[in-house]
Amino acid sequence: MRGMRCVCAGVTLALWSFPLRAQDAPEIPLWRGVAPGSESKSAPEKVRIAPAGDHVVSSVHRPTVTAYLPAKERATGTAIVVAPGGGHRELWIDHEGHNVARWLRDRGIAAFVLKYRLASEEGSTYTVDGEALSDMQRAIRLVRSRARTWGIDTSRIGVMGFSAGGELAALSAMRIDGMPHPADSIDALSSRPAFQALIYPGRSERFVAMKSSPPLFIAAGYKDRPDISRGMAELYLKYKDAGVPAELHMYATAGHGFGMRDGNRGPSAGWPNRLVEWLADIGMVAPRK
Repeated sequence: MRGMRCVCAGVTLALWSFPLRAQDAPEIPLWRGVAPGSESKSAPEKVRIAPAGDHVVSSVHRPTVTAYLPAKERATGTAIVVAPGGGHRELWIDHEGHNVARWLRDRGIAAFVLKYRLASEEGSTYTVDGEALSDMQRAIRLVRSRARTWGIDTSRIGVMGFSAGGELAALSAMRIDGMPHPADSIDALSSRPAFQALIYPGRSERFVAMKSSPPLFIAAGYKDRPDISRGMAELYLKYKDAGVPAELHMYATAGHGFGMRDGNRGPSAGWPNRLVEWLADIGMVAPRK
């Protein structure tokens, strides 16, 4: 294991109800029936199409994961819950969700795109630390509950988040105590992630590092907002001081929201490869030949 490593280097369409393009993976509700905290919610989910063709989701009241499972002969046993960003107002679910999950699946890593409830959407009664974090924790527990069926090692379930989704991933790695009164057998399982990958996350001033924290991977852009680029450097040092393995990639020419798109160019487009190399470093996947 290498331990600590630092690499420094328009117009929007109106909202309407619109189905996502056909997925090659099933969408699974986190709860049977109504999610706790959404009992009075009946508004339909919405999707808008951004100028570059991205699907952007809002009005989420039925949180789900979309499961991307690798072929049995390629499966590594590792899984990642992927939380897209969007300022807790919406979810940019293609380049920070489905694109990433497909890429991971094709490399033997099971990936689960989380559609979580939005705390900053106009009129929302949800909170980041309440329903949104609960959705992330429930997703981890759900994956753990089906690990045998899906060919997943329960000791190798991690989280990844982009921007606002990165905040949820980080919080899930900080708040890993069990539920005192589980509502079902899934809630009785641990929500502790084995590792965390934070891609230009927001509000990093909230993040803390403890000796018990899961290993950390960070990818961010030097040209991002100062609170994010500086925050990632500071977070890396917090983990170093705590003695927890961490790796930081700060891409000199990248800004915010690069995610994974076909048109990505330059060093920041290689962050997924760096992630898989890091997963091999910490023993979550076999080294690539």
